[in-house]
Amino acid sequence: MSHQVLIPTPLRPYTDNQEKVEVEARTVGEALAALTTRYDGLRRHLYADDGKLRSFVNVYLNDDDIRYLDREATALGAGDVISIVPSVAGGAPTAAPDAAAPELTPGDYERYSRHLILPEVGVDGQRRLKAARVLCVGAGGLGSPAALYLAAAGVGTIGLIDFDAVEASNLQRQIIHSTEDIGRSKLVSAKNRLTSLNPDLQVESFETRLTSANALEIFRGYDVVLDGTDNFATRYLVNDACVLLGIPNAYGSIFRFEGQASVFAAQDGPCYRCLYPEPPPPGLVPSCAEGGVLGVLPGVIGTIQATETIKLILGGGRPLIGRLLLYDAWNMGFRELKLRRDPACPACGDHPTIRELIDYEQFCGVAPAVSAPAADTAHEVSVEQLKATLDTGGPVYVLDVREPNEFQICRIPGSVLIPLAQLPNRLSELPGPGDERELIVHCKMGGRSAKAVKLLQEQGFTRARNLTGGILAWIDRIDPRQPKY
Repeated sequence: MSHQVLIPTPLRPYTDNQEKVEVEARTVGEALAALTTRYDGLRRHLYADDGKLRSFVNVYLNDDDIRYLDREATALGAGDVISIVPSVAGGAPTAAPDAAAPELTPGDYERYSRHLILPEVGVDGQRRLKAARVLCVGAGGLGSPAALYLAAAGVGTIGLIDFDAVEASNLQRQIIHSTEDIGRSKLVSAKNRLTSLNPDLQVESFETRLTSANALEIFRGYDVVLDGTDNFATRYLVNDACVLLGIPNAYGSIFRFEGQASVFAAQDGPCYRCLYPEPPPPGLVPSCAEGGVLGVLPGVIGTIQATETIKLILGGGRPLIGRLLLYDAWNMGFRELKLRRDPACPACGDHPTIRELIDYEQFCGVAPAVSAPAADTAHEVSVEQLKATLDTGGPVYVLDVREPNEFQICRIPGSVLIPLAQLPNRLSELPGPGDERELIVHCKMGGRSAKAVKLLQEQGFTRARNLTGGILAWIDRIDPRQPKY
Protein backbone atom coordinates (compact mmCIF):
# COMPACT_ATOMS: atom_id res chain seq x y z
CA MET A 1 0.00 0.00 0.00
CA SER A 2 1.38 3.41 -0.97
CA HIS A 3 1.61 6.10 1.71
CA GLN A 4 2.65 9.73 1.77
CA VAL A 5 5.52 11.01 3.91
CA LEU A 6 5.70 14.77 4.53
CA ILE A 7 9.28 16.08 4.58
CA PRO A 8 10.00 19.30 6.53
CA THR A 9 12.16 22.04 5.04
CA PRO A 10 15.39 21.23 6.99
CA LEU A 11 15.43 17.69 5.55
CA ARG A 12 14.37 18.44 1.99
CA PRO A 13 17.93 18.93 0.65
CA TYR A 14 18.41 15.23 1.37
CA THR A 15 15.32 14.26 -0.70
CA ASP A 16 15.97 16.41 -3.78
CA ASN A 17 13.88 19.15 -2.12
CA GLN A 18 10.68 17.13 -2.32
CA GLU A 19 7.91 18.10 0.07
CA LYS A 20 5.97 14.84 -0.26
CA VAL A 21 7.31 11.36 -0.96
CA GLU A 22 5.28 8.25 -1.77
CA VAL A 23 6.50 4.95 -0.29
CA GLU A 24 5.18 1.40 -0.22
CA ALA A 25 4.87 0.15 3.37
CA ARG A 26 2.69 -1.68 5.89
CA THR A 27 4.08 -0.02 9.01
CA VAL A 28 5.69 3.29 9.94
CA GLY A 29 9.05 1.54 10.34
CA GLU A 30 8.84 0.09 6.82
CA ALA A 31 7.96 3.52 5.44
CA LEU A 32 10.98 5.14 7.11
CA ALA A 33 13.23 2.30 5.97
CA ALA A 34 12.05 2.75 2.40
CA LEU A 35 12.63 6.48 2.66
CA THR A 36 16.20 6.15 3.97
CA THR A 37 16.99 3.49 1.37
CA ARG A 38 15.89 5.85 -1.38
CA TYR A 39 17.64 8.86 0.19
CA ASP A 40 20.70 7.67 2.06
CA GLY A 41 21.52 11.17 3.30
CA LEU A 42 18.43 11.08 5.50
CA ARG A 43 19.61 8.11 7.53
CA ARG A 44 21.95 9.97 9.87
CA HIS A 45 19.29 12.61 10.49
CA LEU A 46 16.63 10.07 11.45
CA TYR A 47 18.61 7.27 13.08
CA ALA A 48 21.41 7.13 15.65
CA ASP A 49 24.39 4.81 15.28
CA ASP A 50 22.55 2.11 17.25
CA GLY A 51 19.76 2.09 14.67
CA LYS A 52 17.17 3.75 16.91
CA LEU A 53 15.14 6.79 15.91
CA ARG A 54 16.78 9.96 17.16
CA SER A 55 15.05 11.59 20.12
CA PHE A 56 15.12 15.05 18.53
CA VAL A 57 13.07 13.82 15.57
CA ASN A 58 9.39 13.10 16.09
CA VAL A 59 7.30 11.02 13.72
CA TYR A 60 3.53 11.50 13.51
CA LEU A 61 0.93 9.26 11.92
CA ASN A 62 -1.74 11.72 10.83
CA ASP A 63 -1.84 13.89 14.00
CA ASP A 64 -0.66 11.32 16.57
CA ASP A 65 2.90 10.90 17.82
CA ILE A 66 3.94 7.28 17.15
CA ARG A 67 5.61 7.19 20.59
CA TYR A 68 2.09 6.92 21.99
CA LEU A 69 0.96 4.36 19.43
CA ASP A 70 3.06 1.29 18.55
CA ARG A 71 6.13 3.31 17.61
CA GLU A 72 7.72 2.02 14.38
CA ALA A 73 5.47 -1.05 14.44
CA THR A 74 2.40 1.16 14.06
CA ALA A 75 0.30 -0.24 11.23
CA LEU A 76 -0.64 1.96 8.28
CA GLY A 77 -4.13 2.20 6.90
CA ALA A 78 -5.55 3.60 3.71
CA GLY A 79 -5.02 7.35 3.43
CA ASP A 80 -2.63 7.60 6.39
CA VAL A 81 0.00 10.34 6.21
CA ILE A 82 3.35 10.21 8.00
CA SER A 83 4.95 13.49 9.11
CA ILE A 84 8.57 13.92 10.21
CA VAL A 85 8.90 16.78 12.71
CA PRO A 86 12.50 17.57 13.72
CA SER A 87 13.57 20.19 16.26
CA VAL A 88 14.76 23.47 14.49
CA ALA A 89 14.42 26.73 17.70
CA GLY A 90 -7.01 26.21 28.20
CA GLY A 91 -5.08 28.32 30.58
CA ALA A 92 -5.80 29.70 33.98
CA PRO A 93 -5.43 33.45 34.39
CA THR A 94 -1.81 34.39 34.99
CA ALA A 95 -2.16 38.08 35.70
CA ALA A 96 -3.27 39.60 38.96
CA PRO A 97 -6.91 39.08 40.02
CA ASP A 98 -9.33 41.71 38.83
CA ALA A 99 -9.58 43.28 42.29
CA ALA A 100 -5.83 43.96 42.35
CA ALA A 101 -5.49 44.96 38.69
CA PRO A 102 -4.98 48.66 37.94
CA GLU A 103 -7.95 50.74 36.88
CA LEU A 104 -8.18 51.97 33.31
CA THR A 105 -7.58 55.65 32.63
CA PRO A 106 -9.68 57.78 30.25
CA GLY A 107 -6.84 57.42 27.76
CA ASP A 108 -6.96 53.63 28.12
CA TYR A 109 -10.66 53.58 27.27
CA GLU A 110 -9.94 55.43 24.05
CA ARG A 111 -6.80 53.49 23.09
CA TYR A 112 -8.25 50.02 23.76
CA SER A 113 -11.84 50.67 22.71
CA ARG A 114 -11.78 47.83 20.15
CA HIS A 115 -10.77 45.43 22.92
CA LEU A 116 -13.33 46.72 25.37
CA ILE A 117 -16.26 45.93 23.08
CA LEU A 118 -15.13 42.30 22.82
CA PRO A 119 -17.02 40.32 25.50
CA GLU A 120 -14.02 37.97 25.76
CA VAL A 121 -11.80 40.91 26.79
CA GLY A 122 -13.88 43.81 28.09
CA VAL A 123 -12.83 46.11 30.93
CA ASP A 124 -11.78 43.29 33.26
CA GLY A 125 -9.65 41.65 30.58
CA GLN A 126 -7.97 44.92 29.66
CA ARG A 127 -7.15 45.47 33.33
CA ARG A 128 -5.55 42.02 33.39
CA LEU A 129 -3.45 42.95 30.39
CA LYS A 130 -2.42 46.20 32.07
CA ALA A 131 -1.34 44.27 35.18
CA ALA A 132 0.50 41.59 33.21
CA ARG A 133 4.25 41.12 33.01
CA VAL A 134 5.62 39.34 29.93
CA LEU A 135 9.28 38.49 29.30
CA CYS A 136 10.49 38.27 25.69
CA VAL A 137 13.70 36.26 25.37
CA GLY A 138 15.25 37.88 22.32
CA ALA A 139 14.53 41.12 20.47
CA GLY A 140 15.06 39.60 17.03
CA GLY A 141 12.87 37.94 14.42
CA LEU A 142 10.27 36.46 16.77
CA GLY A 143 10.59 38.97 19.58
CA SER A 144 10.06 41.95 17.25
CA PRO A 145 6.46 41.32 16.14
CA ALA A 146 5.53 39.70 19.45
CA ALA A 147 6.71 42.64 21.57
CA LEU A 148 5.11 45.19 19.25
CA TYR A 149 1.70 43.52 19.40
CA LEU A 150 1.91 42.96 23.15
CA ALA A 151 2.73 46.63 23.65
CA ALA A 152 -0.11 47.67 21.34
CA ALA A 153 -2.51 45.34 23.16
CA GLY A 154 -1.86 47.07 26.47
CA VAL A 155 0.37 44.61 28.32
CA GLY A 156 1.65 46.73 31.19
CA THR A 157 5.22 45.49 31.52
CA ILE A 158 7.42 43.85 28.89
CA GLY A 159 10.86 42.50 29.74
CA LEU A 160 13.46 42.14 26.99
CA ILE A 161 16.61 40.00 27.07
CA ASP A 162 19.21 40.51 24.34
CA PHE A 163 22.87 41.44 24.05
CA ASP A 164 23.34 41.98 20.30
CA ALA A 165 23.63 45.11 18.22
CA VAL A 166 21.43 45.80 15.20
CA GLU A 167 22.93 44.70 11.88
CA ALA A 168 21.76 45.47 8.36
CA SER A 169 20.94 41.79 7.77
CA ASN A 170 18.47 41.92 10.70
CA LEU A 171 16.19 44.44 9.01
CA GLN A 172 14.71 41.95 6.53
CA ARG A 173 12.64 40.46 9.37
CA GLN A 174 13.31 42.22 12.70
CA ILE A 175 10.74 44.93 12.19
CA ILE A 176 11.15 46.54 15.60
CA HIS A 177 14.47 48.05 14.38
CA SER A 178 15.14 50.55 11.58
CA THR A 179 18.03 51.50 9.32
CA GLU A 180 18.97 54.31 11.69
CA ASP A 181 19.43 51.72 14.46
CA ILE A 182 22.25 49.81 12.74
CA GLY A 183 25.11 49.52 15.22
CA ARG A 184 22.92 50.36 18.22
CA SER A 185 22.03 47.99 21.02
CA LYS A 186 18.94 45.97 20.12
CA LEU A 187 17.53 46.64 23.58
CA VAL A 188 17.86 50.41 23.20
CA SER A 189 16.35 50.27 19.72
CA ALA A 190 13.48 48.02 20.83
CA LYS A 191 12.68 50.04 23.92
CA ASN A 192 12.53 53.27 21.92
CA ARG A 193 10.17 51.73 19.39
CA LEU A 194 7.91 50.12 22.00
CA THR A 195 7.55 53.22 24.17
CA SER A 196 6.95 55.30 21.04
CA LEU A 197 4.07 52.97 20.23
CA ASN A 198 2.72 52.93 23.80
CA PRO A 199 4.12 55.58 26.17
CA ASP A 200 2.43 53.94 29.17
CA LEU A 201 4.38 50.71 28.68
CA GLN A 202 7.02 49.74 31.25
CA VAL A 203 10.05 48.14 29.57
CA GLU A 204 12.54 46.17 31.66
CA SER A 205 15.81 45.57 29.82
CA PHE A 206 18.36 42.82 30.46
CA GLU A 207 21.37 43.39 28.23
CA THR A 208 23.05 40.11 29.03
CA ARG A 209 23.40 36.56 27.81
CA LEU A 210 20.81 34.30 29.45
CA THR A 211 22.59 31.64 31.50
CA SER A 212 21.86 29.04 34.15
CA ALA A 213 23.23 31.49 36.70
CA ASN A 214 20.78 34.33 35.96
CA ALA A 215 17.70 32.76 34.31
CA LEU A 216 15.67 32.04 37.44
CA GLU A 217 16.33 35.48 38.88
CA ILE A 218 15.35 37.19 35.63
CA PHE A 219 12.25 35.04 34.99
CA ARG A 220 10.84 35.24 38.49
CA GLY A 221 7.87 37.61 38.71
CA TYR A 222 6.81 37.36 35.06
CA ASP A 223 3.43 35.89 34.09
CA VAL A 224 4.46 34.48 30.69
CA VAL A 225 7.83 33.93 29.02
CA LEU A 226 7.87 34.29 25.25
CA ASP A 227 10.67 32.21 23.72
CA GLY A 228 12.29 33.97 20.76
CA THR A 229 15.63 32.15 21.00
CA ASP A 230 17.68 30.98 18.04
CA ASN A 231 19.75 28.15 19.53
CA PHE A 232 19.04 24.87 21.28
CA ALA A 233 21.03 25.52 24.45
CA THR A 234 19.01 28.63 25.30
CA ARG A 235 15.76 26.95 24.28
CA TYR A 236 16.26 24.11 26.77
CA LEU A 237 17.34 26.65 29.40
CA VAL A 238 14.14 28.68 28.88
CA ASN A 239 12.04 25.52 29.08
CA ASP A 240 13.59 24.23 32.28
CA ALA A 241 13.47 27.62 34.00
CA CYS A 242 9.78 27.97 33.10
CA VAL A 243 9.01 24.48 34.43
CA LEU A 244 10.87 25.10 37.69
CA LEU A 245 9.08 28.43 38.24
CA GLY A 246 5.68 27.32 36.93
CA ILE A 247 5.58 30.02 34.22
CA PRO A 248 3.94 29.25 30.84
CA ASN A 249 6.31 29.33 27.87
CA ALA A 250 4.89 30.74 24.60
CA TYR A 251 7.16 28.85 22.20
CA GLY A 252 8.01 29.56 18.57
CA SER A 253 10.70 28.51 16.13
CA ILE A 254 11.40 29.23 12.46
CA PHE A 255 13.53 27.93 9.59
CA ARG A 256 13.43 28.94 5.92
CA PHE A 257 9.68 28.78 5.14
CA GLU A 258 8.39 26.77 8.10
CA GLY A 259 7.52 27.60 11.69
CA GLN A 260 6.32 25.92 14.86
CA ALA A 261 4.34 27.30 17.80
CA SER A 262 3.01 25.87 21.05
CA VAL A 263 2.58 26.63 24.74
CA PHE A 264 4.82 24.69 27.09
CA ALA A 265 5.13 24.42 30.88
CA ALA A 266 1.47 25.26 31.49
CA GLN A 267 -0.37 23.47 34.26
CA ASP A 268 -0.88 19.78 33.34
CA GLY A 269 0.53 20.43 29.85
CA PRO A 270 3.72 19.16 28.20
CA CYS A 271 7.04 20.97 28.15
CA TYR A 272 9.58 21.31 25.35
CA ARG A 273 11.45 18.23 26.60
CA CYS A 274 8.29 16.15 26.16
CA LEU A 275 8.46 16.99 22.46
CA TYR A 276 12.25 16.85 22.04
CA PRO A 277 13.90 14.94 24.94
CA GLU A 278 17.38 15.60 23.56
CA PRO A 279 18.91 18.20 21.24
CA PRO A 280 20.36 17.32 17.84
CA PRO A 281 24.15 16.98 17.59
CA PRO A 282 25.92 20.31 16.98
CA GLY A 283 25.89 21.30 13.33
CA LEU A 284 23.31 18.73 12.21
CA VAL A 285 20.48 21.27 12.09
CA PRO A 286 21.51 24.44 10.20
CA SER A 287 20.76 27.86 11.61
CA CYS A 288 18.78 30.54 9.83
CA ALA A 289 22.10 32.26 9.10
CA GLU A 290 23.07 29.25 6.97
CA GLY A 291 19.67 28.01 5.78
CA GLY A 292 17.94 31.36 5.42
CA VAL A 293 14.48 32.48 6.51
CA LEU A 294 11.62 34.17 4.67
CA GLY A 295 11.33 37.65 6.17
CA VAL A 296 7.60 37.51 6.90
CA LEU A 297 7.75 34.05 8.53
CA PRO A 298 8.79 35.27 12.01
CA GLY A 299 6.04 37.87 11.73
CA VAL A 300 3.44 35.11 11.53
CA ILE A 301 4.96 32.90 14.24
CA GLY A 302 5.81 35.83 16.55
CA THR A 303 2.25 37.12 16.23
CA ILE A 304 0.92 33.64 17.11
CA GLN A 305 3.16 33.68 20.20
CA ALA A 306 1.75 37.08 21.16
CA THR A 307 -1.80 35.77 20.62
CA GLU A 308 -1.16 32.79 22.89
CA THR A 309 0.36 35.07 25.51
CA ILE A 310 -2.69 37.33 25.52
CA LYS A 311 -5.04 34.33 25.84
CA LEU A 312 -3.02 33.02 28.79
CA ILE A 313 -3.25 36.42 30.50
CA LEU A 314 -6.98 36.68 29.87
CA GLY A 315 -7.55 33.09 30.94
CA GLY A 316 -9.78 32.43 27.96
CA GLY A 317 -9.90 30.86 24.55
CA ARG A 318 -8.10 27.63 23.74
CA PRO A 319 -4.33 28.10 24.01
CA LEU A 320 -1.88 25.80 22.22
CA ILE A 321 -1.40 23.61 25.29
CA GLY A 322 -0.93 20.00 24.21
CA ARG A 323 -0.89 21.06 20.57
CA LEU A 324 1.95 21.82 18.14
CA LEU A 325 1.02 24.19 15.32
CA LEU A 326 3.05 23.80 12.10
CA TYR A 327 3.05 26.54 9.47
CA ASP A 328 4.32 26.23 5.90
CA ALA A 329 4.52 29.70 4.40
CA TRP A 330 5.64 28.59 0.92
CA ASN A 331 2.62 26.35 0.42
CA MET A 332 0.43 28.41 2.76
CA GLY A 333 -0.82 25.73 5.08
CA PHE A 334 -1.29 25.09 8.80
CA ARG A 335 -1.27 21.69 10.49
CA GLU A 336 -1.88 20.80 14.10
CA LEU A 337 -0.35 17.83 15.93
CA LYS A 338 -1.24 16.47 19.37
CA LEU A 339 1.28 16.72 22.20
CA ARG A 340 1.17 14.83 25.48
CA ARG A 341 2.98 15.39 28.74
CA ASP A 342 5.52 12.60 29.10
CA PRO A 343 5.19 11.03 32.59
CA ALA A 344 8.89 10.12 32.35
CA CYS A 345 10.00 13.63 31.34
CA PRO A 346 13.00 14.66 33.47
CA ALA A 347 11.65 18.22 33.73
CA CYS A 348 7.84 18.03 34.07
CA GLY A 349 7.21 14.30 34.52
CA ASP A 350 5.78 12.48 37.49
CA HIS A 351 9.23 12.05 39.04
CA PRO A 352 11.34 14.91 37.68
CA THR A 353 15.11 14.69 37.98
CA ILE A 354 15.86 18.24 36.84
CA ARG A 355 15.55 20.28 40.02
CA GLU A 356 18.03 22.98 39.12
CA LEU A 357 19.39 24.50 35.93
CA ILE A 358 22.26 22.66 34.29
CA ASP A 359 25.08 23.48 31.86
CA TYR A 360 23.02 23.73 28.67
CA GLU A 361 25.91 24.26 26.29
CA GLN A 362 27.42 21.03 27.56
CA PHE A 363 23.99 19.35 27.34
CA CYS A 364 23.69 20.43 23.70
CA GLY A 365 27.26 19.42 22.92
CA VAL A 366 28.54 22.91 22.13
CA ALA A 367 30.90 23.09 25.12
CA PRO A 368 33.14 20.39 26.61
CA ALA A 369 32.55 18.96 30.07
CA VAL A 370 36.25 19.30 30.92
CA SER A 371 39.12 21.37 29.67
CA ALA A 372 39.50 20.67 25.97
CA PRO A 373 42.78 19.56 24.46
CA ALA A 374 44.42 21.67 21.80
CA ALA A 375 42.26 21.88 18.71
CA ASP A 376 42.99 19.37 15.95
CA THR A 377 43.66 21.48 12.86
CA ALA A 378 44.73 18.59 10.63
CA HIS A 379 41.59 19.00 8.53
CA GLU A 380 41.35 22.80 8.70
CA VAL A 381 42.93 25.55 6.61
CA SER A 382 42.69 29.32 7.10
CA VAL A 383 41.69 31.77 4.40
CA GLU A 384 45.17 33.28 4.54
CA GLN A 385 46.73 29.87 3.83
CA LEU A 386 44.36 29.30 0.92
CA LYS A 387 45.12 32.76 -0.51
CA ALA A 388 48.86 32.11 -0.33
CA THR A 389 48.45 28.78 -2.13
CA LEU A 390 46.33 30.36 -4.86
CA ASP A 391 48.79 33.25 -5.30
CA THR A 392 51.72 30.89 -5.79
CA GLY A 393 49.80 28.60 -8.14
CA GLY A 394 50.01 25.71 -5.72
CA PRO A 395 48.10 22.49 -6.37
CA VAL A 396 44.65 23.09 -4.92
CA TYR A 397 41.03 22.31 -5.80
CA VAL A 398 38.49 24.61 -4.12
CA LEU A 399 35.11 22.96 -3.63
CA ASP A 400 32.06 25.11 -2.77
CA VAL A 401 29.24 23.06 -1.19
CA ARG A 402 26.71 25.91 -0.92
CA GLU A 403 23.54 26.22 -3.00
CA PRO A 404 23.53 27.78 -6.51
CA ASN A 405 21.70 30.91 -5.30
CA GLU A 406 24.44 31.50 -2.72
CA PHE A 407 27.13 30.96 -5.37
CA GLN A 408 25.57 33.81 -7.35
CA ILE A 409 26.10 36.23 -4.46
CA CYS A 410 29.82 35.70 -3.92
CA ARG A 411 32.48 33.11 -4.65
CA ILE A 412 36.16 32.30 -4.34
CA PRO A 413 37.80 32.63 -7.77
CA GLY A 414 38.28 29.28 -9.42
CA SER A 415 36.04 27.38 -7.01
CA VAL A 416 33.81 24.55 -8.21
CA LEU A 417 30.20 24.34 -7.03
CA ILE A 418 28.76 20.99 -5.91
CA PRO A 419 25.94 21.49 -3.35
CA LEU A 420 26.28 19.35 -0.25
CA ALA A 421 23.15 17.31 -1.00
CA GLN A 422 24.57 16.35 -4.42
CA LEU A 423 28.07 15.57 -3.20
CA PRO A 424 27.61 11.81 -2.48
CA ASN A 425 26.56 11.24 -6.10
CA ARG A 426 29.26 13.42 -7.68
CA LEU A 427 32.42 12.17 -6.00
CA SER A 428 33.82 11.07 -9.37
CA GLU A 429 34.15 14.75 -10.35
CA LEU A 430 36.67 15.41 -7.56
CA PRO A 431 40.46 14.91 -7.70
CA GLY A 432 41.08 11.28 -6.82
CA PRO A 433 43.65 9.62 -4.53
CA GLY A 434 46.44 9.92 -7.12
CA ASP A 435 45.90 13.63 -7.65
CA GLU A 436 48.41 15.83 -5.81
CA ARG A 437 45.98 18.74 -5.45
CA GLU A 438 44.74 19.58 -1.97
CA LEU A 439 40.94 19.55 -1.73
CA ILE A 440 39.77 22.67 0.13
CA VAL A 441 36.04 22.67 0.94
CA HIS A 442 34.03 25.71 1.97
CA CYS A 443 30.47 26.93 2.54
CA LYS A 444 29.13 30.14 4.07
CA MET A 445 30.55 29.83 7.59
CA GLY A 446 32.08 26.36 7.83
CA GLY A 447 29.26 24.12 9.10
CA ARG A 448 28.19 22.43 5.88
CA SER A 449 31.76 22.16 4.63
CA ALA A 450 32.75 20.37 7.86
CA LYS A 451 30.08 17.76 7.09
CA ALA A 452 31.40 17.52 3.53
CA VAL A 453 34.98 16.99 4.71
CA LYS A 454 33.86 14.23 7.05
CA LEU A 455 32.02 12.54 4.18
CA LEU A 456 35.02 12.92 1.87
CA GLN A 457 37.44 11.56 4.45
CA GLU A 458 35.22 8.50 4.89
CA GLN A 459 35.25 8.00 1.11
CA GLY A 460 39.05 8.04 0.91
CA PHE A 461 39.67 11.69 0.03
CA THR A 462 42.42 12.06 2.63
CA ARG A 463 43.58 15.45 1.31
CA ALA A 464 40.20 17.11 1.98
CA ARG A 465 40.33 20.07 4.39
CA ASN A 466 37.74 22.56 5.65
CA LEU A 467 38.12 26.30 5.10
CA THR A 468 37.73 27.79 8.57
CA GLY A 469 35.02 30.46 8.67
CA GLY A 470 33.86 29.81 5.11
CA ILE A 471 33.45 32.45 2.46
CA LEU A 472 32.44 35.05 5.06
CA ALA A 473 35.95 34.81 6.51
CA TRP A 474 37.36 35.05 2.98
CA ILE A 475 35.43 38.26 2.36
CA ASP A 476 36.30 39.74 5.77
CA ARG A 477 40.03 39.09 5.52
CA ILE A 478 40.88 38.58 1.86
CA ASP A 479 38.35 40.12 -0.54
CA PRO A 480 36.10 42.73 1.15
CA ARG A 481 34.87 43.96 -2.26
CA GLN A 482 32.48 41.02 -2.50
CA PRO A 483 28.97 41.28 -0.94
CA LYS A 484 28.21 39.41 2.26
CA TYR A 485 24.89 37.77 3.12
